[in-house]
This record gives sequence, structure tokens and C-alpha cells, in this order.
Amino acid sequence: GVMERLGLGPEDLLQENPRLIYARLTGFGQSGKFAKSAGHDINYLALSGVLSKLGRKNENPYAPINLLADFAGGGVMCAMGIVIALFERARSGRGQVIDASMVEGTAYLSSFLWKSRNSAFCSQPRGENLLDSGAPFYETYRTSDGKFMAVGSLEPQFYKQLIKGLGLNLDELPAQMSFSDWPEMKKKFASIFAQKTQAEWCSIFDSTDACVTPVLSFDDAASHQHNKERSSFIKNDQGEIIPRPAPVLSRTPAVPSCKRDPFIGEHTEEVLLEYGFTKQEIAKLHSDKAIKFKNPKANL
Repeated sequence: GVMERLGLGPEDLLQENPRLIYARLTGFGQSGKFAKSAGHDINYLALSGVLSKLGRKNENPYAPINLLADFAGGGVMCAMGIVIALFERARSGRGQVIDASMVEGTAYLSSFLWKSRNSAFCSQPRGENLLDSGAPFYETYRTSDGKFMAVGSLEPQFYKQLIKGLGLNLDELPAQMSFSDWPEMKKKFASIFAQKTQAEWCSIFDSTDACVTPVLSFDDAASHQHNKERSSFIKNDQGEIIPRPAPVLSRTPAVPSCKRDPFIGEHTEEVLLEYGFTKQEIAKLHSDKAIKFKNPKANL
């Protein structure tokens, strides 16, 4: 209701411009019991059902920082809604309002889990399924130098190469999909991975299709040979390493900015002047606390 109180709600603006696409990105959506309630990523995950699936066996559910609901279920799904509305407008000539709920966006992203929950794939309790740390061949393992390797050897041909790299004999092990043997196999794999450094395991698995890769820190990810060859990371003018925009388009690739992120309010006056506001009007908005200034040269 904030935009309505400012006289900038969708009904007002769509009367001015029927082609307008008005995106409303909120945690709980524009209607429903929680519509006007405060919340954060973890709350939206909880209400979507997805949080109940995240975590290890016999442990509390855990939220993956705020990547899933805020950025994926929220920002990315809202952006997709805008693209869809733009595509539709090319046919109808009319705009519309996008009600992007982080709860619903996250739930929709998890459609695969919803449709698989009665199959053998993920029908077991949290932490006991194929992709949620239940399987010994889809897990992370600590190395002797305190780092980690990520194992994703799902298919039989990949699993065979994992077993070979670990120095084990496939004929002497339980069947890959023997669920009852998974806990003991995880212990066996963990003890073996703990005997070598991450670099040593990389030298064993890098040239294979075992689907075994190092778990890299941010610094290591930026300096990894594969990522360097693709220029996956760039430096901004503050010397900070940041990801290059993705995905890469063949004809109109993004041109990344290497400038630092602007401070909130840094360009407020500049933008308002460009749109025709007078300095007196801007000063009034600032005194009313409707806008914010930030001087980047201020001594902090």
C-alpha cells in the first residue's frame, strides 16, 4: 500500500499509460493473510515448503543464505514476469501488473521436488535422498588439508570412475543404489578422501568424468584455470573480484561495468534535475525525508 499512499499505485499509473508494466515484488504477495506482514528469505522459504527439504538427516532445516527466496524465487522470477509481460504487450499493446511473491516464486522453482515427492527419487525424510546428502556419491568430503571435494557421481559410468579414483574395487562394494548401505559407504568414502589434499584429489579426478571437483573459495574460484579461460570473473575499479554477467549472449553480450556500486542516494539530485525537478523542489523532498542524498566524498 505504500505506492498507493504516494499516488503512484498501478491503477493511477495505468490510467496515465495503459502500456505500463508494473512489477510488484514482495515476500508474501499482494493478497492473503500475510500480505502486509514483515518477513525475510527464511520466512518465505518456510511458507513455500522448500525449507523443509533443506538440511541433513537429524538436523534442523537450514536456509542457503538468502539466495533462494530473495534472488531466485524473488528477483529472477520477477524479471521473468517482466519479460513475459513485455512479450505479451507486443501483441496486445497493453500493460499489466505483475504480482511477484517470493513464497510462490520459490515454490514454483521447486516444482521438480513437488512432482517427485512420491517417487523413489526424494520420498525419504530430509537428508536421506539422492541429492540431499543421503547418497555417498552425491556429497562433499573433507580432505587432509581441511578443504573439500564435491562428488556428484550419479550415473553408473561416472560412479565407476569415482570408485576407480578412490582406489576401490567395484566388485567388492555393495550396489550403488543399495540405500541401506549408503551410511557405511559415506564413512568409507570420507576416510579415503581424508587421506589426501584437495590438490592431490584434483590431480586424480580433473581428467576424468567422475564428476568430482574441488569446493573452491571465492578467491580460488576466480583464479581457477577453467574460470580464467572463460573470463568468468572480473575486477572492478576498487580491485574487488566480481562475477561477469551471465548468461553470455553470442551477438549482444553484456558489457560489464567495472565501476563500484553507487551509494544509495548518490545520484538522487542528478536524476531529479534531469527529470525536470527544481533545486527548491528537491530540497523540499529531502527535508520531508522522501528522498535521500549521499555524498561519495564524505569522510566516513
